[in-house]
Amino acid sequence: MNNHLPREYAAQCLRDEAKALTDLISQLDEQFDRAVDMIYHCHGKVIVTGVGKSGNVGAKIAATLSSTGTPAFYINPLDVFHGDLGVMTPDDVVLALSNSGQTDELLRFIPIVLHNGIPIIAMTGNPQSLLAKYSTVHILVRVEKEACPLNLAPTSSTTAALAMGDALAVALMEVRHFRPKDFAQFHPGGELGKRLLTTARDVMKSDDLPIVPADMHLGEAIILVSKGKLGLGVALLDGRVEGIITDGDIRRAMERWQSEFFNRTVGDIMTRQPKCVTPETKVTEIQRMMNQHKVHSVLVVDQERHLLGVVDHYRCML
Repeated sequence: MNNHLPREYAAQCLRDEAKALTDLISQLDEQFDRAVDMIYHCHGKVIVTGVGKSGNVGAKIAATLSSTGTPAFYINPLDVFHGDLGVMTPDDVVLALSNSGQTDELLRFIPIVLHNGIPIIAMTGNPQSLLAKYSTVHILVRVEKEACPLNLAPTSSTTAALAMGDALAVALMEVRHFRPKDFAQFHPGGELGKRLLTTARDVMKSDDLPIVPADMHLGEAIILVSKGKLGLGVALLDGRVEGIITDGDIRRAMERWQSEFFNRTVGDIMTRQPKCVTPETKVTEIQRMMNQHKVHSVLVVDQERHLLGVVDHYRCML
């Protein structure tokens, strides 16, 4: 077997699926807008359903919607006939997936939904299908061909449906003005949730802080800065932050004053308006500040600028 053939097959598959995705853009129309509006104004939940591969895709779409502010869950249409119908209410919206729009198990489920007055958003590749006909809104997700060399196995069509589900979720996020703090509420257990919820109080160093009075000579200040292991020293006046010096400030002062360096004081080189945050400031906001102002540390202060702690780049990664 030619060792390059598997890669060539894979590359063609990826090209076919990429084309299927870009072709979706021209299929977006007012029906998509109506679907977003319907879900946005839904007072209940989005019930996603589908059979086989469409069901697998539907489960992922439901999970994405739920994690981005739209209550949703997946249900197998077959289970509806065995007691799961009780989860549905007239306040809900059903999102039904079927590439052909003619899936028998799904079509037998539709009359029950309509009888209960629940609107249906259909996502199919066939606008003439029965599912499209009986839906309140129809989102077209048509692909030219499957990536499968036999044009049989659901490949391009499932990728397209998955992407359209993401498009729905993203559009709803924008309509809802969904922001990182909202995302954190739905992801409290993971690393992302931890970063979004963690505050300066949680990570700051608050003991043995390198305090260097403004009138201290730089020769003495170097020793305190080195012992502090934060690459900085904080000047206080009556317990309030007066300024800050960093390793970089000290090096530049040495180059500038040379033999006069040891006669200079902290007040000669300190930054008098250092970047400060409150104990409640989120770590993500601190990281944004550091990147914007190109600093490696911020001071944590109270409302009267009393020093409470220091957060540096490494503590943001804890």
